[in-house]
Amino acid sequence: MRLFFNIFMCLVCSIVSAQSFYDLNIKSIDGKNINFSSFKDKYVLIVNVASRCGYTKQYEDLQTMYEAYDNLIVLGTPCNQFGYQEPKNETEIMQFCANNYNVSFPMTKKINVKGSNQHPVYQWLTQQKLNHFKDLKVTWNFNKFLIGPNGQLIEYFPSRIKPTSPAITSLIK
Repeated sequence: MRLFFNIFMCLVCSIVSAQSFYDLNIKSIDGKNINFSSFKDKYVLIVNVASRCGYTKQYEDLQTMYEAYDNLIVLGTPCNQFGYQEPKNETEIMQFCANNYNVSFPMTKKINVKGSNQHPVYQWLTQQKLNHFKDLKVTWNFNKFLIGPNGQLIEYFPSRIKPTSPAITSLIK
């Protein structure tokens, strides 16, 4: 019986760790479901954003990127875990982004990007057993994760790297 249980658990673990990026989903800022399967064959730049951060001006570059590349989805994930720099609710966040940066790229509900309540998307982004790239940590607002058109995590960029930096743009083909 114990052998059967161990084999069963190994199968379960391998299925869980084999989760594809395209199996993930998240709620949009207006409560609709965003299925990542709709991102197939595109690059996806996922960024944890905040309205009261020294990096908030990167919204402008994120919008520029979204408009410049037909094969790129920019996904903003508001988070209030770093210096409480995103205290606004979803409606206020969208108003702020529209009024100050003309944001038209998809945004999500506020989520946790680290800790015990970490959203499953960020679990996938930060855990090598799920992303098959490397273990990573979200260290501050405006950390960036670039996913390739095949659903593989290509690279992680800290806050100080601007979205329009050649470090990022050179990877988008």
